[in-house]
Amino acid sequence: MMVRARVGELVESNRFQMFIVGVIVINAITLGAETSTVLEAKFGPLLTTIDHLALAIFTAELAARLYAFGWKFFKDPWNVFDFVIVGIALIPAAGPLSVLRSLRILRALRLVAMVPSMRRVVTALVRSIPGLVSLSGLLVLLVYIGGVIASNLFGDTGDPRFTGLGPTLLTLFQITTGDGWSDVMRDLMVQKPFAWIFFLIYLMVGTFTMLNLFIAVVCSAMQEEVTVPAPRSANHDDLLLMEVRALREEVRAMRQNA
Repeated sequence: MMVRARVGELVESNRFQMFIVGVIVINAITLGAETSTVLEAKFGPLLTTIDHLALAIFTAELAARLYAFGWKFFKDPWNVFDFVIVGIALIPAAGPLSVLRSLRILRALRLVAMVPSMRRVVTALVRSIPGLVSLSGLLVLLVYIGGVIASNLFGDTGDPRFTGLGPTLLTLFQITTGDGWSDVMRDLMVQKPFAWIFFLIYLMVGTFTMLNLFIAVVCSAMQEEVTVPAPRSANHDDLLLMEVRALREEVRAMRQNA
């Protein structure tokens, strides 16, 4: 029990965490360098060695965490995230599974689990998902209504972008992203001089208003994440419990020896 507590203290220490972050950054740079034919031809064996060494360190780290915390390791979602990322990297990338070789870069995502500020951002994004889903449904409804109106208004112009509901919805989605909407409007104004009214109303509601609502939902979730103190992780609680048990065993051993 004492050994497991010491191992838990080691893997949870700030120095060890910074070491793992450094390995993640170096490994990410290495994987990027392997995409360069010049660097691969010149430093190929070195890059491969660094990659294998980084994977060995990640595997040893996870093994140490599993030994220290046991099955309680999986209570922390970030531990599960790390376990999946490293597990994917351990799958042999040969033959039909060679496509998995490109997934090695997913190890860089471990920075999200290791850096507290990144964890808070991701947690805030996850909390904002219900609101974003509702806004997405409202945006889809808005695009559909606009598509029906635009098909009726501009379908007789002969413009292939408004010949049916499908092409019209695709065009409105393009306009919602702000891509080339002025060109579409000016083309239609040749036959429909008042087409600008529809486009300005659609842009004001569909683009500016909806975009600001999306940003507001995410910012609200981030503000809650900053103001509300985050609960202690399961690893932290388990580590304290192991330390208490180890101290009890030491006290019992001292009493027996006395």
